[in-house]
Amino acid sequence: MVDYMNDSLASLKAAILADGVIDDDEVALLRARLYADGVIDREEADFLFDLNDAAGGEGSASSWEAFFVEAIAGHVLGDDRSPGDVDDEEAAWLVRRVQGDGIVDGCERRLLEAILAKSRSAPDSLRELLS
Repeated sequence: MVDYMNDSLASLKAAILADGVIDDDEVALLRARLYADGVIDREEADFLFDLNDAAGGEGSASSWEAFFVEAIAGHVLGDDRSPGDVDDEEAAWLVRRVQGDGIVDGCERRLLEAILAKSRSAPDSLRELLS
């Protein structure tokens, strides 16, 4: 039995992806687990991108997209190094992650739109992903 609050992210990912979709209960679990310390770190952000690439599309709960956008935008815009801005390293990471599966899906598109709307500054590479 998986202890969702304490087992590894790999175990959690396997359990969530077992049925190929992310449902509302799993989103609530992810929210509790990943925000337990109040922040989404890079490992957790990568984990969320992995989940989105594997099962974030059709069939997943609408709460997934809202959580994904909130968590990743908060990770990028709420960091101590460049709060409110997207620095070059963050932009390069976002470009790699968004392009990682070869498509910019609807969830990733809304993420980019939210980040660009909320940030004071961002490299053009993010805008180019939306064109």
